[in-house]
Amino acid sequence: MKLVLGISGASGVRLAKKFVEALPKSVEVFVVQSESAKVVFEKEEKIKEFKNSNISASISSGSFRVDAMIILPTSMNTLAKISCGIADNLITRCASVMIKEKKKLILAPREMPYSSIALENMLKLSNLGVVIAPPILGYYSNQQNLNMMEDFLIGKWFDMLGIEHNLFDRWGDER
Repeated sequence: MKLVLGISGASGVRLAKKFVEALPKSVEVFVVQSESAKVVFEKEEKIKEFKNSNISASISSGSFRVDAMIILPTSMNTLAKISCGIADNLITRCASVMIKEKKKLILAPREMPYSSIALENMLKLSNLGVVIAPPILGYYSNQQNLNMMEDFLIGKWFDMLGIEHNLFDRWGDER
């Protein structure tokens, strides 16, 4: 699987880093950070990082055949640009390609509460097939600490991407 991970906004970047660390080696991940995402990923063999200003990067073309994209976290600015079809950086360009190619695009908006404008943008994108999946906890998996809460969130995003994992106890699991 080829997966693009966009990181737009500094709040929630820890989740993005942990998301990458939890990915199986079989997933080829391409990372793009916005300027405001000030955390620098440690270089690993399975991570290919692109500059957000490089809108001609391979991952911005439908012919490159990326399978899915998640923007984690998704700033309200990035969400609004995607909703309006603005593709002025690599993150928004890749998202635009995912929509036109009808590929899986997951947005994890990080702000709360949501304004009416943000909700309208989310509805518009959802109607286009984009998955809106903010980091919201499900308490049925009995998280005991922050790491378990983060594992639950990452596991839910992995489920949406079809990535096998054992990051949390599922409803009805007896462990």
